[in-house]
Amino acid sequence: MDKRTILAIVLSLAVLMIYQMFFLKPPPPRQPLPDQKTGEPAAKQQAAEKVAPPADAVYSGTTLLQTVAGGEKDVQVETPLYRAVFTTRGGALKSFQLKGYYRTLPPDRLYHSPDFLSIFKQKDTAPPSPDAALPIEMVHLREGMPRPLGIAFPESSVNIPQEGVYESDAGRLEIAKGGEGQRLTFFQVHKGRIKVEKIYTFHPDKFSFDLEVRLTNFSAAPLSENINLSWYQYIDPKTDADQDGHRGPITSAVQTIDRQEVAKIETEKILGPDVSWSGFEDKYFIASMIPRNPSLTTAVVSRDARNMVSVSLRGPKDVIPPGQTGLFSYSLYLGPKDYNLLKALGVGLQDAVDFGSILKWLAMPLLLALKFLYHYVHNYGIAIIILTILIKILFWPLGNKSYKAMKEMQKLQPKIQELQQKYKDDKQKLGQETMALYKTHHVNPLGGCLPMLIQIPVFFGLYKSLLFAIELRHSPFFWWIQDLSAKDPYYITPIIMGATMFIQQKMSPPMGDPMQAKIMMWMPVIFTFMFLNFSSGLVIYWLFNNILSIGQQYYINKKSS
Repeated sequence: MDKRTILAIVLSLAVLMIYQMFFLKPPPPRQPLPDQKTGEPAAKQQAAEKVAPPADAVYSGTTLLQTVAGGEKDVQVETPLYRAVFTTRGGALKSFQLKGYYRTLPPDRLYHSPDFLSIFKQKDTAPPSPDAALPIEMVHLREGMPRPLGIAFPESSVNIPQEGVYESDAGRLEIAKGGEGQRLTFFQVHKGRIKVEKIYTFHPDKFSFDLEVRLTNFSAAPLSENINLSWYQYIDPKTDADQDGHRGPITSAVQTIDRQEVAKIETEKILGPDVSWSGFEDKYFIASMIPRNPSLTTAVVSRDARNMVSVSLRGPKDVIPPGQTGLFSYSLYLGPKDYNLLKALGVGLQDAVDFGSILKWLAMPLLLALKFLYHYVHNYGIAIIILTILIKILFWPLGNKSYKAMKEMQKLQPKIQELQQKYKDDKQKLGQETMALYKTHHVNPLGGCLPMLIQIPVFFGLYKSLLFAIELRHSPFFWWIQDLSAKDPYYITPIIMGATMFIQQKMSPPMGDPMQAKIMMWMPVIFTFMFLNFSSGLVIYWLFNNILSIGQQYYINKKSS
């Protein structure tokens, strides 16, 4: 890669790099999460659990459930993909743990460096993180806060308490792989006038499940009812900052994605109508609520003084005649932001993967190409290398054109320097004579730069793909690289990448401008430091792209000599 191209890339990446280096605050050290009931740290919670009833206690019969504080009862749902705990207090959700997704790398995946890497390895003075073996938990609340998937009835004929006590038709559901879906029903009769049923339907092979709310009018007069279905999330302002992605409410309204920054939510915000879905997301996971009637649904986002964020779907009013039943239907998706899984829902939920409005048309095909290659090689690191080779083959003619133009420019350098000396006091004349020289020798001064600039969008597209693709989260390459979505823990690949840039610089013709020459001399060092905190997957792409570029440049130089 010639030096003018590198300079152009640096200018294109400057905003991104400077932002990551100087404005992004490193995430604070993780603190023990308080127990949702006691507010005590995890260590005290574990001690208390030794004398508490087991969480999976099940009693005989269909309506005898595990009883917890205040008469509240838990109902557990076990599927091959997740383990959920619902509560009879409001028929809401207490816990939703994703199987196969963990907070950090498990201890058996931590790399033990050989002797030649021992100088890079930190001393093992601390035990493995207690979060290493814990699955991803989608529910985060504090004592006294309402539970997710609670329903409220604002502006209704009968004011039904949101956290009223329900009965349940099951104490535990176990759905085996390949089995059939099962239902869980919570129900209550309020003041003898209206029966409320919350019917959840779970599937063995999906992170999504269904919710149907039935309101049966037992009174002698019509009832006017509407429903708010809400997701609640506690945000710890000290520990919940996400370094790369958005963590907060997200809504698709009128086919437009709206992301709210939690710190900026001061008043209630209403989005819609025509809400396709709404919920709460972080970089890799999302809890989303999908209405069956989006054209008449609005989303309401708010935050209270306790740093509890509320995201609600507000449906239309429904007049229920005496003896009749009104239905309100939803789908829920609580799981990873896997592009294919989200797209299969058919509601545009794949737009929650933040590829950006412009670059997504490049990022999506690149991600699909990576997944296609992974299907055969079963290693995303190797898939990235193969994709790099394919991209290099695609741009090979442009690269040849760039290197040939660079060689032509090198031949004209002595004459350009003569013109610079001759017209050093007349910049306008110098420009005219320089352009005349290019025209006489049929040289395009941008010929060495423009072909390479075309590849910059590909770099940004792949950057977005690797940054937000959950497929790379905790995905190993080999040896010390056990998470392609994280930085190289020993900074080996960024250093090697910097060395390849230095080799490219030495292979390129010298710059005519001394100032540009000094700038280019520092480019390998600057790029090395910028890439230190990049995901190792992106560094691998850039490293192997450099290696292939060195080979291509060597071939062109040898052919032209």
